[in-house]
Amino acid sequence: MKKLELTLETLSCPSCVKRIEGTLNKTAGIKNPRVLFHANKVKTQFDESVISAAEVATIVEKLGFPITHKKIA
Repeated sequence: MKKLELTLETLSCPSCVKRIEGTLNKTAGIKNPRVLFHANKVKTQFDESVISAAEVATIVEKLGFPITHKKIA
């Protein structure tokens, strides 16, 4: 498992957190997604054999949350 941290443009509502976390929780290969509302970040772990960091980022962007920075550890 690798760690992924996505920095988003400013989140405007707490319900955005539930929307992002809910979608990522249902996605194969993603584990423990957390959205940090005040920091405008998504932190998660992902299994590279199932899903790529780029695919995770695309999922978040398709929900309407533009990404300004991506960090993989």
